[in-house]
Amino acid sequence: METIAYLQCPTGIAGDMLLGALVSIDVPLEYIDHGLKSLNFEEEYTLRQETVQKQGQTATKIHVDLNHHTNHHHHRHLPAIENLIQNGNLPPQVKENSLKIFRQLALAEGKVHGIPPEKVHFHEVGATDAIVDIVGTCLGLEYLKIQKLYCSALPTGGGTIKAAHGILPVPVPAVLELWQTREIPIYSNGIEKELVTPTGAAIVTTLAEDFGNPPTMKLKKMGFGAGNLDLPIPNIVRLWLGERETIDNLETIAVLETQIDDTNPQIFGYLLDELLNIGALDVFTQPVMMKKSRLGVLLTVICHQSKINDCETLIFKETSTIGIRRQIQQRKALTREIKTISTQYGEIRVKIATEGSNIVNIQPEYEDCVSIARQHNIPLHLVMNEAKKKSTDL
Repeated sequence: METIAYLQCPTGIAGDMLLGALVSIDVPLEYIDHGLKSLNFEEEYTLRQETVQKQGQTATKIHVDLNHHTNHHHHRHLPAIENLIQNGNLPPQVKENSLKIFRQLALAEGKVHGIPPEKVHFHEVGATDAIVDIVGTCLGLEYLKIQKLYCSALPTGGGTIKAAHGILPVPVPAVLELWQTREIPIYSNGIEKELVTPTGAAIVTTLAEDFGNPPTMKLKKMGFGAGNLDLPIPNIVRLWLGERETIDNLETIAVLETQIDDTNPQIFGYLLDELLNIGALDVFTQPVMMKKSRLGVLLTVICHQSKINDCETLIFKETSTIGIRRQIQQRKALTREIKTISTQYGEIRVKIATEGSNIVNIQPEYEDCVSIARQHNIPLHLVMNEAKKKSTDL
């Protein structure tokens, strides 16, 4: 079984809302507070929880009360925050995820202000409460042993807010920048308030596997985290905690297809190489008969979902097609590793495919065999057979 979680965000998301949902679902606030204290900045804040009502629904509100009389380091740059986290006594995954989130946030803020991420001054999000929200969230996810996190589409909000750089439109620029990095599905729910904060956006754009409808799961628990605002609908993030059966080595991939009948065939050799260079998993062509009995080529590209736009852009650029079909499918892939073996002709890399502890297939790397065959002026099949023979000793 795989432990997964889904964030339902009808009124957006902020770091304290996610913390509240985690505490509501049985993550002890003391556990989060203990982990945060290892960062040695506890004199800057006080952490507490409260049970509140939002439109008649009960939720957990987390308060990060800043101790302004001691909080002279409230504004920090990215290197200072990274140093704080690196030196903390945190589980490795918590440390890694926290650093990734802050880096994502700094990149977005830096792009908005036209400065390197290392120069970003965390005044917009507030360094102290951002550290509490981000590291605390990662501690909570680790406590629940959540292996994959998913998130709903996010509402845009609207209106304006007062920020350090003046009056800003909502969504604020950093949030928009974070959304576009993952092509987040967004919509308007008609509420003219700031609904997604930079911290909330940074957390989900860094940690969530995907955005949209809930994944298939057996629902085990629910957590409810409250926001600060009173809105026409309950201002609550709902955390769904569940399990789903795992199928070994099953992954989601995209299949892109298009028929082409008026492109120079020589282009396809170049196109296939370029598609593989930008991350396509496989590319192939087939001859097809098109309308009006025209001979054409069916181009098929298999890639991860994150590479769909890159592959489609290249196909449109290099061919005459004006439309590409998409299919989202699942495939089971054997575990693969590359090892180098010694033969009488020289060293050759071989690809070893395994399922569990069993070796299913061994194939010598074509380029290595070709290089050796040319070097020794011997038939290619002899080199390949020698490599397979030596591979039986693995």
